[in-house]
Amino acid sequence: MSNSLSVLVVGAGVAGIAAATALDRRGLSVDIVERRTQSPAGAGLFLPGNAVRALTELGLGAALDADAAPIRRQRLLDQRGRKLADIDMADLWQGVGQAVGITHDRLRSALVDNLGLSIQSGVTVRALTESESGVEVSFSDGSSGHYDVVVGADGVHSELRHIVNPDAEVRYAGQICWRFVTGNTAGIDSWTVWLGRGTTFLAVPVGKDRLYCYADLSRSEPAAAGTPLPNHFSHFDHQVRDLLAAPEAAEAYISVIEEVTDPTWRTHRVILIGDAAHASSPNMAQGVAMSVEDALMLAETLCGSGEVEQRLEQYRRRRLPRTQWVQARARRRDSTRGMAPAIRNMVLRLAASRIYARDYGLLRAQP
Repeated sequence: MSNSLSVLVVGAGVAGIAAATALDRRGLSVDIVERRTQSPAGAGLFLPGNAVRALTELGLGAALDADAAPIRRQRLLDQRGRKLADIDMADLWQGVGQAVGITHDRLRSALVDNLGLSIQSGVTVRALTESESGVEVSFSDGSSGHYDVVVGADGVHSELRHIVNPDAEVRYAGQICWRFVTGNTAGIDSWTVWLGRGTTFLAVPVGKDRLYCYADLSRSEPAAAGTPLPNHFSHFDHQVRDLLAAPEAAEAYISVIEEVTDPTWRTHRVILIGDAAHASSPNMAQGVAMSVEDALMLAETLCGSGEVEQRLEQYRRRRLPRTQWVQARARRRDSTRGMAPAIRNMVLRLAASRIYARDYGLLRAQP
């Protein structure tokens, strides 16, 4: 088959827009639908070097230069603000890309501007039927269409995942998190994390005088924490307490952290990408990177040789080890939450640079 394949992309988050862009640029016929009529709530993002490399390959290099804040180091502190380690981003991601911070809405706007296709908003898949000749799709607006491939990029609570594997479940990863963006009155100029016992507070510059704040709390059950957010961090450094006193903190977006580990990913003509396939704890900050890498590799593979089913299976086999690596490293990092702070802090003081080199070494290479 040639590049005349027709593809439906379901979901217009980062993974979906990236996939539609990559597929369209390779000459495939692409439709993209999104059930929401407004973009989802978002706060900020830290994009490591491999995420920047993938987005640049997709055509967003200039947008990142214009809208993102360069992150030159990651600073690890204990809850009282005492330094544990500094990680040099230029050294860690040498030859890969400059790590940056950016707001979620600016990244999505840049993706949409770069797309070159219209997103059909307020529309989703109502039913689909696969055959040897493709996939017949019925949409929620009463329309229908025939496609060679359907790409499920509909997020961690993917409806298409239930079609791919009805038994695939989302796993609670043991954390509740809060996200908000506020003014950078503290002048924080690097990715900075304060580590407590079962509590973490992260601050990342995401543009001119703007700061993305992320707080999380370990909980055995996925129930919302009833105590006000500042109370969980009342014993933290004054910079954390000051940030939590900002009006935006009171309106923070609250969610549980979830993981998707089912490796099935596909039927004959339906393929999952991004969080729909392999959602992970944010500990490795790889959500955007894995989604955009998925998009680029899917487009490359679908333009290869062989039957469609063979190409989709080739894609799955190529991507699965890398995404499983990210999930395994994230789980290992999350497991340190149960470590006594004194031991954890000593380990980070002595070995943080080696830990980072180990955890991200595989991701420096092209996927």
